[in-house]
Amino acid sequence: MNEKSPARQTLLFSPFRLRDVIFPNRIVVAPMQMYKARPDGMANDWHFQHLAKYAVGGAGTVMTEGLIVDPVGRNTYGDLGIWSDDHIPGQKRLVDFLHAQGVLAAAQLHHAGPKSARQRPWEGLGPLGEREAARGEPAWQPVSSCEGKTLDHWHRPRGLTVAEINTLVRAYGAAARRADAAGFDVIDIHAAHGYLLHSFLSPVANLRQDEYGGDRQGRMRIVLEIAEELRRNWPAGKPIFFRISCVDWRKDLDTRSDGWTIEDSFVLARALHERGVDLIDCSSGGIRAENSLMDYAKRRRKLTRGFQVPHAEAIRRETGVPTMAVGVILDGPQAEAILQAGQADLIAVAREFLMDPHWGLHAAQALGADPDWNLWPPSYGWWLELRERIGIEGAHEAPAGGQ
Repeated sequence: MNEKSPARQTLLFSPFRLRDVIFPNRIVVAPMQMYKARPDGMANDWHFQHLAKYAVGGAGTVMTEGLIVDPVGRNTYGDLGIWSDDHIPGQKRLVDFLHAQGVLAAAQLHHAGPKSARQRPWEGLGPLGEREAARGEPAWQPVSSCEGKTLDHWHRPRGLTVAEINTLVRAYGAAARRADAAGFDVIDIHAAHGYLLHSFLSPVANLRQDEYGGDRQGRMRIVLEIAEELRRNWPAGKPIFFRISCVDWRKDLDTRSDGWTIEDSFVLARALHERGVDLIDCSSGGIRAENSLMDYAKRRRKLTRGFQVPHAEAIRRETGVPTMAVGVILDGPQAEAILQAGQADLIAVAREFLMDPHWGLHAAQALGADPDWNLWPPSYGWWLELRERIGIEGAHEAPAGGQ
């Protein structure tokens, strides 16, 4: 029989509190766009199975993909919506299941802005064209901070008017009310990766000369107004996250600007925190690029483990605002080391959960936090624990014919 060791105390599997919400552990399943919704933005069984399996995979919090606050802001025809009360029941079904498993439910609120009206990734991620129109998916007019600052081969966006900005700010507030009605515990605002809100923040994209452009304060204005609107419409006891591209990774040849910098992110984090935002979700890149990963790859050629963790560490250190680290965090020991070093407060994992839906439970095993399989659903754990206790003869031997 195998001898058991006492459960090791870890930060990754310790609770964390923001406002009235207690996170069961520090693992968050990050948003992953599935592009599988109906054209009206309704959730279906695909979305339920996609996220429900993570509720038994060891994460303390499971976050939806970006829920679109205005249909003009859809990236593709397959994006999920939260622009209508009709979207509430489908999201509530998911939330109720997550809660029944003891997991927190988080919703990301999103507007794709200049990256709207595109094909699904496996169709090319290019602009919607005649082929898509022929099958009932015609293009629509994307919007941005101003006209024309996007990739050349995409549909040219037009700049939002001040009146439209005011309407959009209210749309975020309405989306927050719907998220609360569905029972979500946390909302995360997508202000990164070259999407609408990032297009206002970055001097590479925002060439406006009115109160929503110009200097950093003007470019931050819409984001700060949205934060205030969210706090008016989202319960005081529930936290708000903001996902930002902490750096642009780009110098713009037209404006001679270095783009959005980590110093800009320090200022933004403090201003958001003053307006009731509780945590900065720390990503990077994506302005005037297909997506953030391609943007980084073009400049660094090869991704490295935890390549964005220094941004989370810097913001946490300089501002005192809690942060969430994301980006090539591959296993439990790596995640634990990030927390032990004080680099972040939460750990977001996305594609590794696609590879291993039980990533969190395997992380607990690797860290010695669950030697008795108690974190696994009882329907799974009793048998797995028994099998390990009995042992498997030859389990560590090479298969016949192996070297």
